[in-house]
Amino acid sequence: MASAALIMLSMAIWGAFHSFTASFTAKARARAILGSRAADSLFRLGYNIVSVVTFLPVMAAVGFLPDQPLYQFPFWLTIIAVPLQILSALAALVVLWQVDLFHFLGLRQLVESEPNTKAPPKLYIGGAYGWVRHPLYSFSLVVLWLTPIMTLNILTFNLGATLYFYIGSIFEERKLVAEFGDEYREHQRKVPQLIPWPRWKR
Repeated sequence: MASAALIMLSMAIWGAFHSFTASFTAKARARAILGSRAADSLFRLGYNIVSVVTFLPVMAAVGFLPDQPLYQFPFWLTIIAVPLQILSALAALVVLWQVDLFHFLGLRQLVESEPNTKAPPKLYIGGAYGWVRHPLYSFSLVVLWLTPIMTLNILTFNLGATLYFYIGSIFEERKLVAEFGDEYREHQRKVPQLIPWPRWKR
């Protein structure tokens, strides 16, 4: 149980840091320090690099702390689960491509001549975004929870990640409402948050 507590604590610290660095406040501070032009060009890429580097200790905790097995899928279920994991991972890549993968990574901002004068962002609600508001989180949950071999450390990580996806989506939606206003509120009304399910009209 000590391993589980350390993993959950490390994920909570990473999640709080990750959410703060994604906030308007963090970007405003970056602009104040670096200047608007440099911050707009470098912030997204720097954010992604820092997120990955600070996530490495979490993964190390999952992989190296004392662990114990919980269950393993039978073969017939494994040959169903693994292809679904692969399809979900590929679907997440398709979603990233649809919303501009290079912008998501922060690479496009590096080559834009005038980041501050580009056209304002548009709300994308096509493709998987027409089924759930956060398809990247939804596909990631499929990959996590269809893991054929479950240990206590992996289960703790999955629970922490699921909690982070839910809480993180709330903070993300506050930013989207601030950016797109009623357009995004209408999207919230029509499309479920993480799990696709039909919303019947009253």
